[in-house]
Amino acid sequence: MSPSTTFRSHWHAPTVTRRACHYSIATDCSKMINPLSSAQLGKNMGKRMKFTGTKNYVATEDLTIAVNAAVTLERPLLIKGEPGTGKTELAKQVASGLGLEMLEWNIKSTTKAQQGLYEYDAVSRLRDSQLGEERVHDVANYIRKGKLWQAFEANKKVVLLIDEVDKADIEFPNDLLQELDKMEFHVYETGETVRAINRPIVIITSNNEKELPDAFLRRCFFHYIQFPNPETLKQIVQVHHGDIKESLLAAALTQFYELREQPGLKKKPSTSEVLDWLKLLLAEDLSAEDLQRDGANALPKLHGALLKNEQDVHLFERLAFMARSGR
Repeated sequence: MSPSTTFRSHWHAPTVTRRACHYSIATDCSKMINPLSSAQLGKNMGKRMKFTGTKNYVATEDLTIAVNAAVTLERPLLIKGEPGTGKTELAKQVASGLGLEMLEWNIKSTTKAQQGLYEYDAVSRLRDSQLGEERVHDVANYIRKGKLWQAFEANKKVVLLIDEVDKADIEFPNDLLQELDKMEFHVYETGETVRAINRPIVIITSNNEKELPDAFLRRCFFHYIQFPNPETLKQIVQVHHGDIKESLLAAALTQFYELREQPGLKKKPSTSEVLDWLKLLLAEDLSAEDLQRDGANALPKLHGALLKNEQDVHLFERLAFMARSGR
């Protein structure tokens, strides 16, 4: 999409409440870190940033529209899609395309929202007090900054990736609502209020393993990455394997889409898996003719790169058996 493309989305975005622009005025300026002045805010909002993809990432038009809409609205961009469709890579390429640094917060089942802000190491402080350490008198020595804090205090705008948010507890997204909305949070141990110098571009990914709270969804711009069509997937492959022969690519993609569309398949192979499969085909120097299958062998060559559980392997073995027995 060219920079001149006008934003004419079919999205019907909710009315945007500029709550993100309302900052409370602290009476004690010594208790504030990195305050975002209204002048700075206006200056930052005035700078239009436009993502058009990169040479290493094939971004469809609807995806670039979603990225630029989220940047314009100053809302987190919530990206969903099948595993392996490039959600995490998108954040890296947005940072690369816009010339920004990226901070990555990988979410696990045990991750708590507080860890993204800061953690207070009370155990280390207790140990240091027992040893008579001088640093024990300053509680700030025991505050570990989280990814949100790092993004807020950055002197330049950054891309903040919150990866696989659906892995965490159901309350995790709600616990970050105010911080992501107002771009500030309070440090209770020191009495400080941390505010963003430059509002980061926040990209949140989800594999759709669990539903996210409505209050959280309202504050995001949402985009679902559809599995690429054959033409788009061909472009993606050529980015990663530019020397692949046209005949091999055509035969491999035909076989790949036939496999994905097989009824009863438990786990459909993803974009990342077809790239791995093609890498193996090239390493083995296989040709389009080598990929041809007969009814007695329904499994594709090097199928371990595409089929990741025994149920799907057994499915294709049963199809081969049925073809041999003429059913």
